[in-house]
Order: sequence, then structure tokens, then C-alpha cells
Amino acid sequence: FILQEASPKVFPFRNSMPSPHSRDFASPQDIRNTVGNIPMEWYREFPHVGYDLDGKRIYKPLRNKDELDLFLEKMENPEYCVGIPNGNVGRKASGLEFPLGMWKGDPIGLKFPPGTSGWGQGSAFPVFSQPSVDFFSHEVRIHPVTNRPADKRSFIPSLVEKEKVSEMVHAIKMGWIQPRKPKEKIPEFYDLWAREDPSSVLGRHKMHVPAPKIPLPGHAESYNPPPEFLLSPQEREAWEQQDPSERRLNFIPRKFPNLRSVPAYSRFIHERFERCLDLYLCPRQRKMRVNVDPEDLIPKLPKPRDLQPFPTTQALIYRGHSSLVRTLSVSPSGQWLVSGSDDSSLRFWEVISGRCLRTIPVGSAVRSVAWNPNPSISLVAAAVDEEVLLVNPGLGDKLLVAATDQLLDSWEAPEEERIQPVRWIPANPEERGKGIRLRVQHGKPVSQVTWHPKGDYWSSVVRNPGGRQVLIHQSSRRRSQDPFRKNPGSIQCVRFHPLRPFFLVASQRSVRVYNLLRQELAKKLRSNCQWISSMAVHPGGDNVICGSYDSKLVWFDLDLSTEPYRVLRHHRRALRSVAFHSRYPLFASGSDDGSVIVCHGMVYNDLLQNALLVPLKVLKGHAPTLDLGVLDVAFHPRQPWLFSAGADGTVRLYT
Repeated sequence: FILQEASPKVFPFRNSMPSPHSRDFASPQDIRNTVGNIPMEWYREFPHVGYDLDGKRIYKPLRNKDELDLFLEKMENPEYCVGIPNGNVGRKASGLEFPLGMWKGDPIGLKFPPGTSGWGQGSAFPVFSQPSVDFFSHEVRIHPVTNRPADKRSFIPSLVEKEKVSEMVHAIKMGWIQPRKPKEKIPEFYDLWAREDPSSVLGRHKMHVPAPKIPLPGHAESYNPPPEFLLSPQEREAWEQQDPSERRLNFIPRKFPNLRSVPAYSRFIHERFERCLDLYLCPRQRKMRVNVDPEDLIPKLPKPRDLQPFPTTQALIYRGHSSLVRTLSVSPSGQWLVSGSDDSSLRFWEVISGRCLRTIPVGSAVRSVAWNPNPSISLVAAAVDEEVLLVNPGLGDKLLVAATDQLLDSWEAPEEERIQPVRWIPANPEERGKGIRLRVQHGKPVSQVTWHPKGDYWSSVVRNPGGRQVLIHQSSRRRSQDPFRKNPGSIQCVRFHPLRPFFLVASQRSVRVYNLLRQELAKKLRSNCQWISSMAVHPGGDNVICGSYDSKLVWFDLDLSTEPYRVLRHHRRALRSVAFHSRYPLFASGSDDGSVIVCHGMVYNDLLQNALLVPLKVLKGHAPTLDLGVLDVAFHPRQPWLFSAGADGTVRLYT
């Protein structure tokens, strides 16, 4: 900008104005902006606001102060409120820089004639305006200035305003005009200690955490340390090759004859700086020390002698099999015992005496046997290779044996034969003499059979990856069906629910609970095991245990969660079988380490109380053979007795 000289027409009093360089006009604190009467918005994008009398730029003040800085300046500067913001010079101008007459409209000590203005003789202060006369005031007078009658349009609503209002209402309804949101009142500054309790001890320092103290120097820091603290040349070389973070000492111990010979410590400033960084950057936390007795952390479990009866000693050994015994089952009356072995035979034993009453050769290894749980039916299902044999052992009451044969022989073939996944073949006379009544051919090796609690339905598991693996059969009508349209994975074992129409299917890593009435999946239990080997259902029906090959026993509470309630790791090797007692709160597990562990499992009727699990006894007796130990366990239906089948070819009874 170029400062141009104004003409005498604009400033008629220019000749009377003193020189800008005179002593009366200029002062050390007097700064005048010489840009003229122009809008100051033109300087908005520039770092200065104009030029002074010497042609130098007048720079804007730094405006990087926040609310806290302004508050502190207001509190500390006593002349904060003294001054007038002057945009021409970019700062606050003190009131002393202007004459008092400029605020009153009349220069001090000057008397001008009415109607005149300008520069007074002998004065350097201009007069801005004459005293104003208040013609109109807020006070209502008796005689108004004007008394013209009001116009007619002042009483009639304006049509133009009505049209504008209707347009705005329509725009608000259509959403074109949004209502203004009230602005949140943000406080300009905060009082950090407004909520501080004045009566508290130490005030805001009551939670002060003192800095940790520096460890005291030891013998190595001494100017005359013992000889064992001095480093040998080999130790010094090893110390120099180590990383600084791995060194036991961050300095080399030295020996001096006296204290005057000790030089200044070269790492003093460095260590002090690291100490400051530790105090500044490392957080500290106050932890309350809890005095807990270690004995209180151990759960209060009842003593095993208070949980009797449970099996504790080996009472009988049933010998007769020439190979490992894979499976066993007990009759509902508890008088008879059946076992299946790899020597291709089924053996029926008397429980009390341990005598083998009957041996039935089946021609192949027996994978699974299951005695019918219905006491009015004398029937045993045995999985042999690709068939399931329904055997009438002919033991006990002859009327019961005859009623069982009559039930199986009363079946009549339907007029229209249905397509079934298996073949029901009646036994020939030679097989009937052995006790075999029916042969159910599956076409694939059968790994497990299990009965429904009512005794008419039974299920079989077939080793058929990718195809049908689970079949449900009805003995009285000789019908079979495949309950699953999709393959739920590699099936390990299945169980019927003892009370409800549920069917439990255990795959390698989960257990699925199906509702047979609704024909849908009711629940999926995640075992968190590598490979499930066996499964058992509590007689109450609300709890399930699973054994796995990674030596875990998992307890599920169906009413609690789909995750395991408790995981027991009592065995050292894989679990082969688990079982519940039908009357007593007992469950057992057999493992390849040759041991059987009996545990107390009390399930309460109160749903708010969890099950109580207490290990009771480790039963040993089976000798591991071919890296196999106990292959199957089963409880006596009435007594607190336990049967176990082992790889050593024996069946043992623990009472």
C-alpha cells in the first residue's frame, strides 16, 4: 500500500496539525497506523495490519493463547482490563494514549463556538462530534411529536407474510428446514480440584504413591572393594562383550589407595537421567495386600470315608477269555454278567460265584455287548463284525426266557416289504441252539450297540465315514431307520436319554443332543477335548460325562451351559470307558494306564446348587497289555460294585 497525501479539501485543518516528527506528537509508546481510512479486512490474510510513521510493518500479535492462558493472564495481570482493542495497531491501546475529551465530545480546556469543529488553536487533539440532543426518548410524553392516525394496513394481516409463513411450514414438514440444535454450553475453564474434599488428609495427595528408592550401594561400589569383587582380565573381556542389558553390573569395580584418588563418576549424569525417565515413564500402582490363608484357597471337600459306600477292594477275577476283553454288560437283576472278547466268544458269568455258565462262539471279535435293561425281557445284543446278534442267554427264570422267545417269534412279515438300511435274518436251528435268535446285517463293521431304557428300541453305530453311521432299530416290529439326513461327523458312541425322548450322539469333539419327537437338534455340547472315546448319561438325565483319548474326563450340566462344568485329569493315559451308577452317586472311568478311578458325583435337586465331584478311590489290578489297560467298566445295578474288562483277558469285580 502507498500512503498518498490527502488534499486540503479532505482535511481543512491540515495546516494547523503539528509535524508527525515533533516532540508533542510522537512518543516512545506512540504508534500510528498510516494506512488511511480503508477496511481492515484487507489485511486479514497478511501477518501485519499496516505501517507506522517510519514505514515499518505493524505485525499482528500472536494469538495462540487458549482459554487457560487467557484465564491465567487475567488473574496475574492487574492491567488486563485497562485498554481498548485497537485493530489498527493489532493490540490493546491504553486509555492514556487518547485525551479524555475524545470520550466526552469536547477537548479538555477548549471552548469552541456552536456549530464549529476542527483542530483547536494550540491543541493537537481533534473533536470527533458535537453533544447530541435526545429528541426521541423511551418515556411517553403527553404531546407526541407526531399524531398521525394509524394506517388501515396495520390492522389487516399481511398476505405476503402469510404466504411466506405457509412456505416455511411446508418446508419444515417436508424436512427441507431442520430445526436448530441448541448449542452445548462448554465451560471456558475447569476447576480441577472443585470436588476435592477439604477435610481429607493431605487433600489431593492422599493417594500419593512414593517413588521407589534407589538400592543402596554394595561392596562392588566401594573405592576399596574386597579382592573377590574385582574382575580378572578374562572376566573384564567377557563383560565388555556382553550386551549392556545382560550385564550383572553396569560398571567395572576398581580399587583406589585412598578416597582422594577416586575420580568423578563418569556415568553420574547418565544414571540420573535414566532415573528421571524411570520415575516419569514407568507407571506406579497402589496394590492392597490381601492376607489370605493358603488353606482357605483349597476347596472344602468331604472326606472319602464320609461318602461310603463305594468299591474299594478287588473281590473276584473272572478268567476264561484267551484274548483281551473289549466289552461287558450286567443283567438288570444283577445276577448275570456277559463279556465279549477278541477270542470270538461271548461268555456269560454268574456274578456271585464267578463261574462261566455259557460260552457262545460267534466267529469274530466282539466289539460291543448290551443287556436289555427291561427286566421282563431276557435279550442281549452283541456287535460282531458287520452284524448285530440278538441272543437269548437262557439263564434264570424259564418263564422269562420263554416269554422272550414268544415276543420275537410273534412277528409277522408285512404284505408290502419296506426298504430298510439293514437285513433282519432269523437264526437257523444250529444258531438257535446256541441262543442266537436274530442276525441284523449292516454291511459295515458295527462298533457299538445300546438299548433304550424301555427295552424295545436299540441303536447301533457303524464305521462308515461319509455315509450312514447311526441306525435305530425296533425289535418287536423288526424295523430300522436312519435318523440323520446329514452326516454329523465321525460318530464315536451314542446313548438314549433315560427319561426324555432325547438321543445323544458323540462325535470326535462335541456331543449333539437331538429331540426325537420334534426331530431337531436341541443342544450341542463342546467338550474341548481332542477325541471323545466314551459317554455316559446320569440316571437323572441332566448331566453327561465324556471320556477322551487325551486323558480327560469332562462333566456337562445340561441345565447350566454347553461348556464343560468340570474337567478332571486324574488319569495319565487315554480313557476307554466311563459309567454312572443307577442308584448311588458314583461314576467311574477306566484308562489305558490299567487303573479305574471311582468318584463321588452328587447331583442335587436344587437347581441353584452345583454338582459335588469328589475323587474317592484308585482301583488297580489290570496289567497293561499291548499298550492297552482297562477297556470297559460297568456298575452293578443294585450294589455299589464295579466291573472292569481289561486287555489282560480278565474281568474283575471291585466291591
